Amino acid sequence: MPELPEVETVRRGLEPVLEGARLTLPRQNRPDLRFPFPERFVERLDGATVLRLDRRAKYLLFPLSTGETWVTHLGMTGRFTLEGAAPGAFETDAPVVGKHEHMSLTAERAGVLTRLGYADARRFGFMGLIPTEAVEGHAWFADLGPEPLGNGFSAAHLAEVFDGKAQNIKVSLLDQRNVAGLGNIYVCEALYRARISPLTPAGKVSRPRLERLATEVRQVLADAITAGGSTLKDFANVEGGQGYFQHRFDVYGREGEPCRTEGCGGAVARLVQGGRSTFFCPVCQKR
Repeated sequence: MPELPEVETVRRGLEPVLEGARLTLPRQNRPDLRFPFPERFVERLDGATVLRLDRRAKYLLFPLSTGETWVTHLGMTGRFTLEGAAPGAFETDAPVVGKHEHMSLTAERAGVLTRLGYADARRFGFMGLIPTEAVEGHAWFADLGPEPLGNGFSAAHLAEVFDGKAQNIKVSLLDQRNVAGLGNIYVCEALYRARISPLTPAGKVSRPRLERLATEVRQVLADAITAGGSTLKDFANVEGGQGYFQHRFDVYGREGEPCRTEGCGGAVARLVQGGRSTFFCPVCQKR
């Protein structure tokens, strides 16, 4: 599943084409994705202008001139495609144009027409149209924690939400109610950088270590966005090329390989927490 850096890469790839564009000729090719498309979806998009492109956690939000916001979650394999390009393409070994395409439209900006399509092989993605003033309180967003790259995220926030918690720090960071948008890859990498064991109870992490953790969460996300995200098997950037952050993984996917910390001598280990693989160095990340 694309995580925050990959979704942000998609947003940035679409922004030059969609911001300020008028949407015409919308077409819906099936009644549903993971959930049914909104009622009168095509009618409500037709003629609307995209005011800007936002991201909240792993959601893309396009506020429209009609007073509604078009919301998209890419699920596992969702991708927006532009004519001849594929912003945030997934399943890159599959044909981009037309394959598993479930909706499309034309975006007109400064006299330039661009065809936009949405393809989703596994159909775990979904779309919604929500009154813009109601987005914040909508069920998809109401319980989300602060953005890890925003002003609301800090060591003080982590100390507050983790206070007294016996749940391990890894699973606690993945809880979207605590921090919005963090996923498995970047939590593993941030915990390694902060030298915190993923087995540590969240409520037992000291304030100085939370300070470092908050810093490393921000930094690893910024580094990944700069690198265009991570390509394991699915993700491709706006030009159809791969992200490059996977070449900088310190622990994720490196079970049994030497720790990258000079002089450590340990090897990356793997365990399962909350149904997901956790990668860490038992030497550098002691409890």
